[in-house]
Amino acid sequence: MTTSAASTFEAGVRYAQDGPVASVTLSRPDVLNAQTPAMWAELGNISRKLPGDVRVVIVRGAGRAFSAGLDLSVARGDGDSSLSQLARLPEPECAERIASFQDAFTWLRRPSLITIAAVHGHAIGAGFQLALNCDLRVLTDDAKFSMAEVTLGLVPDLGGTKRLTDLVGASRALEICLTGRRVAADEAERIGLATAVVAPGDLDAAVHDLTAAVLAAPAGAAAEIKALLAGAATRTYEQQDRAEREAQTRRLRDLAGLE
Repeated sequence: MTTSAASTFEAGVRYAQDGPVASVTLSRPDVLNAQTPAMWAELGNISRKLPGDVRVVIVRGAGRAFSAGLDLSVARGDGDSSLSQLARLPEPECAERIASFQDAFTWLRRPSLITIAAVHGHAIGAGFQLALNCDLRVLTDDAKFSMAEVTLGLVPDLGGTKRLTDLVGASRALEICLTGRRVAADEAERIGLATAVVAPGDLDAAVHDLTAAVLAAPAGAAAEIKALLAGAATRTYEQQDRAEREAQTRRLRDLAGLE
């Protein structure tokens, strides 16, 4: 695989690519990778410029934590994206602005990509939602999730509520969102939020092994499987059976060189 040099962005996000594997690292370790609209804009830029040969995206946090969530110094300031300024926008414009923030997270759900969150320390609010938008989550045993938006009188709005509900069920998702409590790694594994939990020193190796296993699957089959499973919850058995038939037909034609 060819390796490209890592790029450091002033917005606090680093990107690097090694063949079919891209790494996106939140890089504001002095504030536990607290997130800002500038970081979200950069994540959106990365998604638009992502080379077509990338199959796996790994999302990490530099320093002592994955992400402490929204940077409250920005949210409570007087900038264009502060909470007070957003509140003053006409409702359609406010919703449109939030949609642009969501774009920084939701591209991680693309069928053509398998996305892995490597989570250590705290993943709070926007940090939790960033991990939820990834397909797989490998946690260190000291990791903690929290959907803390409720403590600000807000709702989670960065694409995390459906994935949370799909993973743990409506009742548990409601409890987690309403209380804003910390969900430790062992509980996260027990209720389905964590793909794996490892010792802090084993995180990189575990993510590497998982990435290798994902890359061993043919790209076309991986994309079809991800799409099949992503839509399964909203389909009837009959609809899912049909989706399986259609996906398999596409795979057979592709393998036969007919697509």
